[in-house]
Amino acid sequence: MTNWTQNRLTERLGLRYPIIQAPMASAATPEMAAAVTRAGAMGSLGVSLQSTDATRADCEFIRHKTNGTYNINYFVHKEATLDPNRAEITRQYLAAYYEELDLGEVPAAEVMSSPFNEEHLAAMLELKPPVMSFHFGLPRKELFDAVRNAGIFTISSATTIAEAQHLENAGIDAIIAQGFEAGGHRGTFAEPYEDGWIGTMALIPQIVDAVSVPVIAAGGIADGRGIAASLVLGASAVQLGTAFLPCPESSIPEVHREALRNNRGHQTRLTSAFSGRPARGLENRYIREMAGKEEAFPDFPILNTLTGPLRKASANAGSADFVSLWAGQAAGLIKSISAGALVETLAAETERALKSLRGI
Repeated sequence: MTNWTQNRLTERLGLRYPIIQAPMASAATPEMAAAVTRAGAMGSLGVSLQSTDATRADCEFIRHKTNGTYNINYFVHKEATLDPNRAEITRQYLAAYYEELDLGEVPAAEVMSSPFNEEHLAAMLELKPPVMSFHFGLPRKELFDAVRNAGIFTISSATTIAEAQHLENAGIDAIIAQGFEAGGHRGTFAEPYEDGWIGTMALIPQIVDAVSVPVIAAGGIADGRGIAASLVLGASAVQLGTAFLPCPESSIPEVHREALRNNRGHQTRLTSAFSGRPARGLENRYIREMAGKEEAFPDFPILNTLTGPLRKASANAGSADFVSLWAGQAAGLIKSISAGALVETLAAETERALKSLRGI
């Protein structure tokens, strides 16, 4: 069997292992990204929900802690349009929850964050991270071309073969094949949305066959067995998110950690009720009670301005009822160890899994 740790992608990025920690905006931290990179994988940081100054500081921190390859991730959703009627209906839905947690009135809906734009581009051209990844498609052509012309390696997510081919035709350097099992926000950017409901093991080989750039598997992969299976199916690397959530370097609240620890076979659900865009998490009271009300939700990410105070207050109260408990379908396999130790554990598990195939 060939050396599983090295291929054209790992050689291009200088990685010891074909393992990538998912960016996970609001869960991944600079400390996590640096620890993963130091361990020989690629650490990532999602920065769409923070200021450009904070992104600069985070990049400097990662650079100070490691000289390896890291990834900065941005959302590239469509510009949100505030619909006052839909926002008011959703405010009415949430009013009882705000009262229950003594939060007062539900705030007015606002557009608080933007997709990758000129300000973000200027910061990236200044900081020049080794890798940039995008979620929900690609930036505007002039922005994307500027990133590529700066020599920054680019990655984006696809949930269908057609999306993968679109990304390759646009000049992307590598493609994440995000299966239906993945936790957090779905990367689907083409319509109809339901076309992206493809499992990881079915999606990987089809995208591998459809494009010429390296493919990174993601979704429902939380241990070395999943990594080995993905590599056998043709992936050049894997991206794991849920597996890194229990690590001490993550920024999730304690109620989220507890929910993950107690999750053994419990259901995850897709919901738009937290952000306005479909994302997978552990089922809780809020997801159940908001089901069927999606038509009234404001555009992504406007809904975050209404649910953010609710999520924070619920977590501070020690209740998971209104917290976005993002997690993929392999949450039952996760381990509560440090990010660096997790990389080494995943590598050892993958080695054992691949060796076991020799006897088949």
